[in-house]
Amino acid sequence: MKKKLLIVVDMQNDFIDGSLGTNEARAILPNVIDKIKEYKDKPDSRIVFTLDTHNENYLNTNEGINLPIIHCIKGSYGWCLNGEILKLIKPKPKQLFEKKTFGSVKLAQYVKKHQFTDIEIVGLCTDICVVSNALLIKTFCPEIHIVINSKCCAGTTSENHKYALKTINSCQIEVI
Repeated sequence: MKKKLLIVVDMQNDFIDGSLGTNEARAILPNVIDKIKEYKDKPDSRIVFTLDTHNENYLNTNEGINLPIIHCIKGSYGWCLNGEILKLIKPKPKQLFEKKTFGSVKLAQYVKKHQFTDIEIVGLCTDICVVSNALLIKTFCPEIHIVINSKCCAGTTSENHKYALKTINSCQIEVI
């Protein structure tokens, strides 16, 4: 029997229309919402979310030094999932993975523990957190079928999005 998982990566306010928001991120939001609706009520499917999570000392971290734009400070408006997505998953998401870095080892361990057969990954940013999580999961669970939905992902730039999809695909992860 198939066990499907939708992973929604970092669809947070700061990445959509906040301090690191882009037109590309705003453009994929309706596609991500449709994808959540597709998985939401299926008995053989689960949905999990990741949250890029930083503290007040963000600018003193390695990431903060390399990307000195304050974003996704835990508890702030920018850290929260997009409001339209929150409406879909009320009362609250069953599984949230707060991550202090690009990929989540806890997410990869969760995938392995629950023995999912099929995973679809959507969200932001293709060239940072989406690729990091896809490769971590592939490393922990090399036999799981993983799909990256390119119409439900956006990179830091259009060019970086395309490069990341090529990298993902070269690691035996399907890109649609």
